[in-house]
Amino acid sequence: MDALSIILIVVALVLGAGIGIVVGNMYRKKVAEAEIGSAEQEAKRIVADAMKTAEAKKKEAILEGKDEVHRLRNESEKEISDRRKEVQRQERRIQQKEETLDRKIDNVEKKEDRVQKKMKEAEARLAEVETIKKSQFEMLERISGYTVDQAKAYLLDELEKDLSHEKSLKIMEYEQQLKDESDKRARNIISLAIQRCAADQVAEATVSVVPLPNDEMKGRIIGREGRNIRAIETLTGVDLIIDDTPEAITLSSFEPVRREIARISLEKLIADGRIHPARVEEMVEKARREVEASIKQAGERAVLDAGVNGLHPELVKILGRLKYRTSYGQNVLNHSLEVCYIAGMIASELGIDPTVAKRAGLLHDIGKALDHEIEGSHVEIGVDIARKYKESDAVIHAIHAHHGDVEAKTVVACIVQAADAISAARPGARRENLENYIKRLQKLEEIASSFKGVDNSFAIQAGREIRVMVKPEQVKDDSMASLARDICKKIEEDLEYPGQIKVNIIRESRASDFAK
Repeated sequence: MDALSIILIVVALVLGAGIGIVVGNMYRKKVAEAEIGSAEQEAKRIVADAMKTAEAKKKEAILEGKDEVHRLRNESEKEISDRRKEVQRQERRIQQKEETLDRKIDNVEKKEDRVQKKMKEAEARLAEVETIKKSQFEMLERISGYTVDQAKAYLLDELEKDLSHEKSLKIMEYEQQLKDESDKRARNIISLAIQRCAADQVAEATVSVVPLPNDEMKGRIIGREGRNIRAIETLTGVDLIIDDTPEAITLSSFEPVRREIARISLEKLIADGRIHPARVEEMVEKARREVEASIKQAGERAVLDAGVNGLHPELVKILGRLKYRTSYGQNVLNHSLEVCYIAGMIASELGIDPTVAKRAGLLHDIGKALDHEIEGSHVEIGVDIARKYKESDAVIHAIHAHHGDVEAKTVVACIVQAADAISAARPGARRENLENYIKRLQKLEEIASSFKGVDNSFAIQAGREIRVMVKPEQVKDDSMASLARDICKKIEEDLEYPGQIKVNIIRESRASDFAK
């Protein structure tokens, strides 16, 4: 085939393709137009159907609305009718109440009128009565010779006299009855307390006896030229009496603590066998520590026996010192325990809590433990000690009032007063002579200790001798004689005593050093 044929064939194919495309487009257009026409008809049909349906729904809704409006109107009319009936009923009730109130007001007005009439009649009668009364008073005044005021005063005076007499009789009757009952109950309570308190009779002395293994020990205690016995007496302030009594040495001192320290020291020296001044000083120091421990144990035991809890530890120690303190020959610690027991029993009998009463009874004489060291009475010292260690106001007041220094304002204070008197007044409890003797010896030591330069002073030989230890740096040898004379003059001025009192001034200088 040549090229022309091929070109023609290509042209023919192109033309055929173009005609086919045109014919296809025209066919598709016609088909599309036909479909659009049918869709428009269908849309019109749907719109028509929708309009019909909407119209039907509209009519139906209108009918339902009219029915609802009719129903609501009927309900409103019924409610209005019911309310109108209720209002009419209320109006009728109000009208009835107004009518009833009007009737009551009419009745009240009628009553007021009647009352006014009666009041006028009563006033008229009262005026008539007053007139009659006045005429009667005038007649009585003429008859009696008294005015109204004078008659009133006379009657009141007579009435007051009668009442005062009757009142006095009643008061005396009640006082006597109360006194009889109180005395009977007090005797019963005190007798029960005394019966339940079993205490030993006191037999305190001012001497202690130390047994010796043999009479040879007396010479060793005396020592070469008496140096051992002088050391013991100087360090303890106790007088050692070595007489013909076989195998015994007597320790004499009015101060029981000193006497106990000397007794323990001497027993230790006898047991040890080595007796010389240095050893004496060591044993006295050990004995002093033992006595202090014994004092603490005595205080703890007393607190335990009394059943009193919560005491300050320092207060317990001070209480233990009463073991070596006597009052008119009576041991003060035992006396304090007795008062504690008796006060607790009396409080229980009276229906009072015995705890505070027992505590106050145990501590009432606590000031006697320090009255040798602090100025003032044992009552004032005891009050200060109780305040220092935070005791309660009830306990402090009972301590302050137990000897009547202040008026007892509480039941506990009165109970402690009674218990103190019971413990002290029972037979054999106290010996006044011993107390006076001890006070004289204490006063003797106080006089000697009051001078400048005095370190310690010890009354010995039952008060017939006093040993005065002076400070060597303050009192020289040449002034010792004048000091002794001054002490003698002071004793002669302030004390009354039988016989004479010997004053010994002792001055000792020591020099100590250490080898290193």
